[in-house]
Amino acid sequence: MLIASFSSSAVCVSALLRGTAQFPQAGALIVSFLVLLTLFLQLRIADEFKDAKEDARFRPERPVPRGLISLKELAITGVIVALFQAALVLSYDPPLMLMLTVVWVYMALMTAEFFVPAWLKSRLFLYMASHMLIMPLIDLLATACDWLVQGVSIPAGLAWFLVISFLNGMIIELGRKTWAPSMERPGVESYSSVWGLPLALSLWGLALVASMVCALTIAYKIDFLAVAGPLFVALLLMSCVTGLSLWRHKTVKAAARLEQISGLWVFCIYLFLGLVPMMVKSWM
Repeated sequence: MLIASFSSSAVCVSALLRGTAQFPQAGALIVSFLVLLTLFLQLRIADEFKDAKEDARFRPERPVPRGLISLKELAITGVIVALFQAALVLSYDPPLMLMLTVVWVYMALMTAEFFVPAWLKSRLFLYMASHMLIMPLIDLLATACDWLVQGVSIPAGLAWFLVISFLNGMIIELGRKTWAPSMERPGVESYSSVWGLPLALSLWGLALVASMVCALTIAYKIDFLAVAGPLFVALLLMSCVTGLSLWRHKTVKAAARLEQISGLWVFCIYLFLGLVPMMVKSWM
């Protein structure tokens, strides 16, 4: 559902920013969703290769160390998925293939840790930021299912949406790996273990605020601020309460809620910047 909200809203916000309230064609929504869904599958597969040694040593309960699936099987799956993506994109709109290739290349560089794994892993914020940069690239590909297919240039204001995708990626990443002290494990890095819980939560909160500022800007540009604005503010307040709960109580339940509110934030931001305003405007 999160990927569906991301992909559909990317197509819709592109259309809204270029001044049309006509609901996007089903083909654009379907291609965007299937390509993004399979790209995130490939990202998970890439993680299995990237973290294979650490998983074998510190996380033996995971599927690859347990022998439930092999790296070879995952590699074959990734190739099959890439062929499916290429066939889908080429059959829908061949120029999209160039943008898909850019995403593949960046994904490959991420998997290789940009050929400086030790240097990058010793700088955790830079490591996270370099990996989150794939989100705007994926987002640009999704929005191109609208503007590129329609034969127009990138809509003015779309940069704000690309920045949101970067920030929302950080929110999800920080939210799922900022833990209560009892959850920390030897050999397994979390943002709370490396930076400390207060700093990890503070960075998570800053990403939320920055994401909201960008979201309010887009909501203003598409004339949906009166509806989306109060919702985003309420979500921010809920998120702050959740973060403070983990800061104060440091429980596993509070950490789980932090991950859940991070997903809810991203889901709602995308939904109320793209799909919902497009539905409202196209029906008016």
